[in-house]
Amino acid sequence: MKWVHVRDNWPAFFEAIVEKWPAADESDLEEIDGDQRAFIAYIAEVTGQEVDETKDEIREWLAGEIPADIVMDPIHDNHSIKLSSKYVGEGEDEYDDDARFGDDDEVPDDGD
Repeated sequence: MKWVHVRDNWPAFFEAIVEKWPAADESDLEEIDGDQRAFIAYIAEVTGQEVDETKDEIREWLAGEIPADIVMDPIHDNHSIKLSSKYVGEGEDEYDDDARFGDDDEVPDDGD
């Protein structure tokens, strides 16, 4: 992922940031407000690392996938669906309609 994804969806990343860097505090993250330089300095401070080491760690973190619940984008969603194919049984298609498992919403026969 790119920093622009993090910056544009900053509050949605708080959980992922705290998971990666448990010393991070959500109230401090709110003040950073997606500023990459401030974030690097903050993570270096709370972890006691050198700034260059922190930059490398953040770069590795950014190399991961954008969490599916962060970005609502058809291209990203389709990419995530394709990646999920490793969990789909042989002979099944990851793009198949799952309506056969039940339709529990207000609109019958809409496929979800």
